[in-house]
Amino acid sequence: MFILPAPVVIFVYNRPEHTKKTIEALAENYLAKESDVFIFSDAAKNEKSIANVQLTRKYIESIPDKNLFKSVEIIKASKNKGLANSVISGVTEIIGKFGKVIVVEDDLVTSKDFLQYMNGALEYYKNNESIWSISGYNIPIDIPSDYNHDVYLSYRGCSWGWATWQDRWSNVDWNISDYNSFKSNKELRKKFNLGGRDMANMLDLQMEGKIDSWAIRWCYAQSKLNMYTVYPVQSRIKNTGLDGSGTHSGLTSHYDVNFKLDNGICKFEDLKMNSEISKKFQNHYMSLLNYYLIKLKKIVKKIIGR
Repeated sequence: MFILPAPVVIFVYNRPEHTKKTIEALAENYLAKESDVFIFSDAAKNEKSIANVQLTRKYIESIPDKNLFKSVEIIKASKNKGLANSVISGVTEIIGKFGKVIVVEDDLVTSKDFLQYMNGALEYYKNNESIWSISGYNIPIDIPSDYNHDVYLSYRGCSWGWATWQDRWSNVDWNISDYNSFKSNKELRKKFNLGGRDMANMLDLQMEGKIDSWAIRWCYAQSKLNMYTVYPVQSRIKNTGLDGSGTHSGLTSHYDVNFKLDNGICKFEDLKMNSEISKKFQNHYMSLLNYYLIKLKKIVKKIIGR
């Protein structure tokens, strides 16, 4: 039975060259011609961004005539929304019409089988009430040699090429109305940090107005609901934006992955959490304080010989 592919939502801003790579890679996907694409273009935040926003928009305006996808719709903001508001409003709009959605941003290069993997996972797990979202990216952790599965579960959603369903998305309280009861509750903070040792601290920064993240609020809802994200053992995403060009990303190689253009058919299964993978995943994401504490402990061990 043919399953109608989920719509693909792309968020772009002021990086025309990154955007071009993202679109070109997506157009090489096996399901590109069967996929409806919606491109949300944010407006310039300041005069410095105007020229690159215009270049980005000039490029995306050329896409519909190239017949790369089933259809292309471009939604241009007249005022700057910022990434968080753009994602929340854009995903809410499209997922409300289609019931499911696949999302990428302007610095993500996808493998040729990315859309196959994402649509397959959306179909397989749609009725599994423990699954919050699907990730197309896998962080660079060592998977146990005896782990004979194509996917695994995590406590943390991923914003680098992801998918979900309307009935999950609608459960997010974007205002985090229960934050006061969370911030001083050690058990709740510990539970949230199962997805990474940085998570509780990131939510604090969000609520203090020091960062503007839709993803940490999305992940907080996931934690409250005791749900999981499905990750591929072999990443279908490569992030090209960690070169200092992004508004919310710095310069780092901490998330570089072994990336192949075609990974073959992915076998989806109803799995349980793997404790070894979960611990490695958790330790990959940590606050700077935890990072330096661990470094300090290693130095002390070398000094005292233990």
